[in-house]
Amino acid sequence: MYSFAPIAAAMDLVSSALAALTALLVPLVPAAAAGLSVVLLTMGVRLLLLPVGIAQVRAEKVRARIGPELARIGARHRDDPQKMVAEQRKVYSEAGTSPFAGCLPALVQMPVVLALYGVFTGASEDAGPLLSHTFGGVELGSSLLPLAQGMPVEPVFALLIAFLALVAWAQRSYVVLPATLTDATADGQGRPAMPGILTYMSYVPVAIAAFVPLAAGLYLLVSTAWALGERLVLRRLLPERSGPGA
Repeated sequence: MYSFAPIAAAMDLVSSALAALTALLVPLVPAAAAGLSVVLLTMGVRLLLLPVGIAQVRAEKVRARIGPELARIGARHRDDPQKMVAEQRKVYSEAGTSPFAGCLPALVQMPVVLALYGVFTGASEDAGPLLSHTFGGVELGSSLLPLAQGMPVEPVFALLIAFLALVAWAQRSYVVLPATLTDATADGQGRPAMPGILTYMSYVPVAIAAFVPLAAGLYLLVSTAWALGERLVLRRLLPERSGPGA
């Protein structure tokens, strides 16, 4: 996967940007330069991906608006699946969206996410020098589990896991569950669109952080926290839109 030319090129670009940021920060914060470069680069990439977040929130708002109509169609034509699907497609078409409108923007950002994650986990050869730097007294290339075997957990890892768990809780409480309730009428039978256990998927980064290098853990924390804040802010700022092209 990481040998795929576009992703490999993106990883080289990320490695070069990290090296430049680290060199810039060393005179200011020698002990934390590499870690802060991971944080700043992640924030910069998330800022560039802001249009993707806007598209996702707009799709979410459209689904909330047409959800009751989809439910009525489902209840009316539950014995005629073909008629139900045709009517629901018409509603989506009139709203200028599709059932997959919220998924497509996420797919767009996947190559960028893979490139960042590859560099922070050491998949890029150029990342070696970066991962040998320390942050909070721990090398960026070290992971929690090997260090914790018979040894006390380093404070930087304890804080990382704690903050990731807090972000995961907020993500589930304020983003995932409200969206699930919004979509609950989409199948026309009043059942939640997402099984309850899947709402805990927001905790996956917490588990991943225990196995990956510290650099990747920092990336996961900054990226998920940014995504949470971005979604909550955009929900409030973006206006409701209706009609074709909404």
